[in-house]
Amino acid sequence: MPGRFVYWMNVSLDLRIEYAPGEAGGGDWMRITESLHRVFNERARAMSLAVEGRTIYETMEAFWPAARHDDSLPDFLREYGEIWTSTPKVLVSRTREHAEHNTRIIGGEDAIAQLAKLRAETEGVIGVGGATLATQLLRAGLLDELLLFTHPVVLGSGRPLFDSHDEPLQLDLLEQASFDQGVTMHRYAVRGARPAS
Repeated sequence: MPGRFVYWMNVSLDLRIEYAPGEAGGGDWMRITESLHRVFNERARAMSLAVEGRTIYETMEAFWPAARHDDSLPDFLREYGEIWTSTPKVLVSRTREHAEHNTRIIGGEDAIAQLAKLRAETEGVIGVGGATLATQLLRAGLLDELLLFTHPVVLGSGRPLFDSHDEPLQLDLLEQASFDQGVTMHRYAVRGARPAS
């Protein structure tokens, strides 16, 4: 199956990804139980590649590599640490020149063109992390799917799912599920995404 850019995010009912800056990795409003995290692990393990913006990459980098070996953490968190660390990753950044944990860096003015080429050369799911990056891919017609885990809370303010997107986005529902504490998952295809070539 051709590569698909899938923007994976925890969101509130009003489609906010952060209430306070820097909490995209897990604000107090998120209801992430063990069973839900095991679903995260399963989906993350199935990804061919992860593409992350600098902010979310550095949030993940600060915790998950060490989490692999932290015996004070439950096994499902240690497992996710191993999955994140070993998964091939692309960091999209204008400022970073070095990254570890199976990560290469794409930057510069042609970053989106490089990502389009990457999508064409990769099979399967390419996870996308970060609102700025997802918005750029959406504008370029390269964002294929949204994978949203919706938590039953209205934040009222905070960072939205996309940056400065001010026109209707037509979607087709591909999959849905319900989890503990009222969390739901919806996976959508983005209408109008350019075919990988």
